[in-house]
Amino acid sequence: MADAKKRGFKTVETNYEEAESQIRRHRRKIIRRVIEAAILVIVLVVAIELLYALRSFDSYEIRNSIERSNTDVTQFAEYNDYILEYSNDGISCVTRNREMVWNQSYEMSNPQTDICGKYLAVYDSGGNDIYILAEDGLQSQVETTLPIQTVCVAEQGTIAVLMRNGTEAQVKLFGKEGNELANGKFYGDKGGFPIDIALSHDATKLAVDMIDVSQGDVNTTISFYNFGSVGQSQIDNNVGTYTCEGILVPEIDYLSDTKMLALGTGKILVFDGAQKPELSQEILLEQEVLSYFHNDKYVGIVYDNIEKENLWDIKVMDLKGNVVMENEISISYDKAEFLSNNEICVTNESECEIFTMHSIKKFSYHFEKPIYKIISGDSGQNYIFIFKETTEEVKLK
Repeated sequence: MADAKKRGFKTVETNYEEAESQIRRHRRKIIRRVIEAAILVIVLVVAIELLYALRSFDSYEIRNSIERSNTDVTQFAEYNDYILEYSNDGISCVTRNREMVWNQSYEMSNPQTDICGKYLAVYDSGGNDIYILAEDGLQSQVETTLPIQTVCVAEQGTIAVLMRNGTEAQVKLFGKEGNELANGKFYGDKGGFPIDIALSHDATKLAVDMIDVSQGDVNTTISFYNFGSVGQSQIDNNVGTYTCEGILVPEIDYLSDTKMLALGTGKILVFDGAQKPELSQEILLEQEVLSYFHNDKYVGIVYDNIEKENLWDIKVMDLKGNVVMENEISISYDKAEFLSNNEICVTNESECEIFTMHSIKKFSYHFEKPIYKIISGDSGQNYIFIFKETTEEVKLK
């Protein structure tokens, strides 16, 4: 101690507990400020997104316009990041800038398409030709012996085909190479007649939708078939049948490997099951439905507005029957559909209305030329408008 005084140093007693307490308070203050800043950023982001979600637009500006030379009967479909253009003499896959990916020629009277994942089938409804295609083009061609009613494609290229000729109907499965995998026959004189089919995304399950009017009443029977190990132990691979008494079910569709949707008169049915599908949801509808549309998460319905003339009501529900969107359609519509961003697009030859899941009418417009297709873009205000002679990239304003 004496040595310390000689050198001019002073001894200081340190309170370590007080120092640690001050450090902890400082750290808590920093953490609190970081959390407050993060919450502020989140609130701002949510506010901006909500602002855009609640905005409405009545005009647009053209960012890019590309001329086309399609015929009047050309149809368009969205195919992953591409656009399909198809007509009686062929189908083309193009980028959104209309650069050619592939082109396939054919001769069909009534071409229709079905898409699942990277695969698609284009078929001649009422004819005999099917083309199985993917992102790299043609995989195989199938020619049927009976006229085609509908075709479903799975995500690995397997297709199910419903064919019909008079009182005889036949369902066949083909691999993507065009090889026959399975088949079954149905005869109308036995009471039931197929009107639709649905193939699961993994191609292991097939549903056949049959109508029966033999007793004077309309009844619908949905039969489920399993082509995996579970179905091999069952007669004709049939793993279950569900009867809808007194209603017509004109459309069925698998939404995934396990979930199937059935759209009926006055009723929506949801079936679920990895091996043996069972009814998981029954949604009763109070009004007569004019049209259905759906994607893999939601079902949309359009029905008459009973209080106002020349208006229609539109409603969207999830697969449990919860209403997530409602609004009014003020144009005489030809088609209602989901866009890839879950917005709802209603169109006729020259008008469109776009609705959001927040029940906001986002865009309403009367065009000076026929509108064929609307595709959502890479942001909330960007879209692709496909007109009779041009494809336009636009931004709503």
